[in-house]
Amino acid sequence: MKVTRRSAVGGGASLALAFFLPRCEDAAFLFFEPNAYIRIAAGGSITLWIARSEMGQGVRTNLAATLADELDVDLSKVTLRQAMPGARFKGIRLRTSGSGSSSATFLPLRRAAAAAAREMLVGAAARRWNVPAESCRSESGAVVHRGSGRRLSYGELAEAAASEPVPKNARLKDPSQWRYIGKPVRRVDARAIVTGKAVYGIDARPAHALVAVIKRCPHIDGKLRSFDAAHAAAVPGVKHVVPISCGIFPGVAVVADTTWSAMKGCDALTVEWERGAQSSFDSGRHMQALAAAAAQEGFPIRRDGNVQPASDSATARLEAVYQYPLQAHAPLEPMNCAADVKPGSCEIWAPTQAPETAYQNAMKRLGLQEDSVEVHTTLSGGAFGRRLFVDYADEAVELSKAIGKTVQVIWRREDDMRSGFFHPASIEKLSAALTGGKIAAWQHKSVGSDLSMFGLASDEEKKDPEHYAKNEEPWGAFDTPYNFKDLKVDYVPVDCPVPTGSWRAVQYPSRVFARESFLDEVAHAIGQDPLQLRIDLLRPGDILVLGSQKIERTRMIRVLETARERFAWEQAFSVPHRLAGKGIALNIYSADSYMVQIAEVSVSADSGDLKIHRIACAFDCGLPINPTGLQGQVESGITWGLSATLHGKIDFRNGTAQQSGYHDFRVIRMNEMPLIETYIVPSDAAPGGFGEHPVAPVAPAVANAIFAATGQRLRELPLSLA
Repeated sequence: MKVTRRSAVGGGASLALAFFLPRCEDAAFLFFEPNAYIRIAAGGSITLWIARSEMGQGVRTNLAATLADELDVDLSKVTLRQAMPGARFKGIRLRTSGSGSSSATFLPLRRAAAAAAREMLVGAAARRWNVPAESCRSESGAVVHRGSGRRLSYGELAEAAASEPVPKNARLKDPSQWRYIGKPVRRVDARAIVTGKAVYGIDARPAHALVAVIKRCPHIDGKLRSFDAAHAAAVPGVKHVVPISCGIFPGVAVVADTTWSAMKGCDALTVEWERGAQSSFDSGRHMQALAAAAAQEGFPIRRDGNVQPASDSATARLEAVYQYPLQAHAPLEPMNCAADVKPGSCEIWAPTQAPETAYQNAMKRLGLQEDSVEVHTTLSGGAFGRRLFVDYADEAVELSKAIGKTVQVIWRREDDMRSGFFHPASIEKLSAALTGGKIAAWQHKSVGSDLSMFGLASDEEKKDPEHYAKNEEPWGAFDTPYNFKDLKVDYVPVDCPVPTGSWRAVQYPSRVFARESFLDEVAHAIGQDPLQLRIDLLRPGDILVLGSQKIERTRMIRVLETARERFAWEQAFSVPHRLAGKGIALNIYSADSYMVQIAEVSVSADSGDLKIHRIACAFDCGLPINPTGLQGQVESGITWGLSATLHGKIDFRNGTAQQSGYHDFRVIRMNEMPLIETYIVPSDAAPGGFGEHPVAPVAPAVANAIFAATGQRLRELPLSLA
């Protein structure tokens, strides 16, 4: 498989799950393990190891339901355990990213895990009864002989199944036999979450662990010059004051008996910082630099046809510039990690998307062997790409080693807002040449910054003019789905000293905001319905091949037509005594999920009050493993997108992020939430990813609705009618 930055950042396909462990052949047989994921005990219990992090996306439910259907057991009988880096899962991907936690593991789990285990159990029963395997069937955790009605539970067959040959091409169940897949399923961990029994990272404090809060350098590129621990050490409960060097920003950790004591000690700590070359960074000047860079030619991303002749002969031309600001991740649960470093061992408890990275970093830092490090992945109270980097785990390991005690590092809200990674700002410059009421040529120049979380492109890499195109980025510009005869897309990278990383939907939000808003501008300019224009630009409904992606335009057309009918697109939207309108936007995410959103908004006559009444979302994501989970993901993604659309922005002055909490980096409140309607368009395609997908169309759908209501075109986030 070709490896691109898209697959590295987004996750790509999961490794095959056919990794078989030695079966238990001791005299005292305990369990049957056909692979690393499933254990069937002699007593009949069934355990599934989940190889992805649960961050609210429902992966535990989806994979447990997949196992239950393919293995033919009741969902309630499946016990879940979290996979850990180490010998059992060596060579198996545990990283969670790219909305692939369920979609990328669905078919491999069916093939190599559940179906293989089921066939081995059936084979064991057939051998015991001396009958053909074809005369037996699995049923509710047992194997039944059709002719005689004889029945053996999986627990009774476990030992014998361990001696069965592993099937090379296990037969999958027909979808007509599914009880859970494709049907609404309640989350298996819902009760534990709502009753407070579920363990998130911040709950996973080992017994007798100390707590640490770190005072971090407030400036980009700053260094620790000196600190005076006297006042911090005088706070009751404070045990240690230790400098930390491994994080994103250098700092000094205050370690105490309780979180409160650590926080008060941190407040009392006196620190002198040395400002670096980038410590005067200003986000306003950075936006100006991005705008100026739009005059550069940039890296060629797409060259379809030849835009110059079409532009030269055009009868009209439209141009627009869209701006997207720096954004914070701001998960409800701040970064945290507990570590226990002892001579010859290390144990870590962390809400992370990348347990393998934490595992490898600990081994490297401490000089330990693989079997000496354990990483326990807990539930995450929000991740959104931030927890792909494990700086907080590295801090806990460094600190535990330094003080020789178990410690939990907890970031304060201000730390999370100011000292993490940020979604990069961008400028999107678009132009359209128009002839005879049609688009003759389309140009999109994207100006932004690479994600420093995964390493910036080297000078050598940038010598290759195809570097970004080969990596299929920027997303939303490279994979523009429309059938423009003459298309030119360029990318201009501009270095930014702010630490940047994956944000929910990664590169799509800024580019889709610009692309879908500008297409709305063109539709109004040529007097065409915005939804119908999109359908026309996707015709003849062929398959667009772009690098590793195959975009099925027919699927997107079907979603648009469904949305038009189901959500009454052509019916006027009105609100008494207010200006009202509808807007539409679409996106195809990584060529596997197709989505359209329609927003209905109203604005007061004086433009002082904006209300979003409804966002309707129709989508084709292939087979919906759990429709209930998909609905939750739509609501979650739209909420995230609305926060950025209406409020989200991080400002840097003198190298310091100005926002420090939810009071000034606002997220959408309940009273601002619109009605959200979802419709899953039936599809025979394989399951597609979905966790990030609803984010990108939100801003353009709302902005286009505002234009329909007021005639005012907004091209900068957060949207403001002032």
